[in-house]
Amino acid sequence: MTPTIPSPTYDDVLAAAERIAPYAHRTPVLRSRLIDEQVGAQVVFKCENFQRMGAFKFRGAFNALSQLTGEQRRAGVVAYSSGNHAQAIALSARLLDVPATIVMPHDAPAAKVAATKGYGGRVVSYDRYTEDREEIGRELAAERGLTLIPPYDHPHVIAGQGTAAKELFDEVGALDALFVPLGGGGLLSGTALSAGALSPDCRLYGVEPQAGNDGQESLRQGRIVHIDTPQTIADGAQTQHLGTHTFEIIRRAVTGVRTATDAALVDAMGTFASVMKIVVEPTGCLGLAAVRDMADELRGKRVGVIISGGNIDLARFAELLSSA
Repeated sequence: MTPTIPSPTYDDVLAAAERIAPYAHRTPVLRSRLIDEQVGAQVVFKCENFQRMGAFKFRGAFNALSQLTGEQRRAGVVAYSSGNHAQAIALSARLLDVPATIVMPHDAPAAKVAATKGYGGRVVSYDRYTEDREEIGRELAAERGLTLIPPYDHPHVIAGQGTAAKELFDEVGALDALFVPLGGGGLLSGTALSAGALSPDCRLYGVEPQAGNDGQESLRQGRIVHIDTPQTIADGAQTQHLGTHTFEIIRRAVTGVRTATDAALVDAMGTFASVMKIVVEPTGCLGLAAVRDMADELRGKRVGVIISGGNIDLARFAELLSSA
């Protein structure tokens, strides 16, 4: 069973940064003159699509698994994920010699399933629209004595995710605004810890799919709002609710939550590919889509965008761009 762990602080982000440094990539920060001109701002992109296994999720997964006890490592872990957390847990488990079982939706991107299995993860499939992945994960943990590592609502995961923003601020200094993809809130809440310490005047925005704006509604209503699994191409943000830990951090520290349509995500994918020559998955495009939508408010500002990942089947990538 997962022990009770206090909510993370920036000190936990600092500890996580040291813990993962020998294993995680320090991802590049890129700029585009054309995007700067379009938005009328200086826009910097923290490119977690170049992280190990292709997404920021490696940071939190490795930070969490590296703190397991010897007994927990021998018994193994279980996680649930649409793909990136799955790969991150599987890779981290392989590096640390920990058995890993991953609960993945049957319609998860084939490349993400294949990579998870390739890293040594044992995949258990489920239907994301009719079954509860959290319940499946809890049952497996109880039945087999596994430690459950959820994709976002875990203090060690949150602290690990916060290292991406720490690296960004260390490299570029304070920002006027920072845009972060939002699903369950692990990346956004971890980013909030780093922003609060390193750029306290920075306006921080979460960005989620328009079809699944539970985070936006949660902030409006002052409570965690649950929704049905949203229909969106941003599979990394097809979450149904924020976590207890993530919501408490987000409600204190985040300026607001924006949304983006699938069409805007496809347009951003095309820009990343044609202008910056990088492959970004739909979820990773949420930040740029929101920056474009807020261009009038951001004019003349120093703006950061975290690109969360680049894991997408190439056939699907081509299909989305050709249909635009």
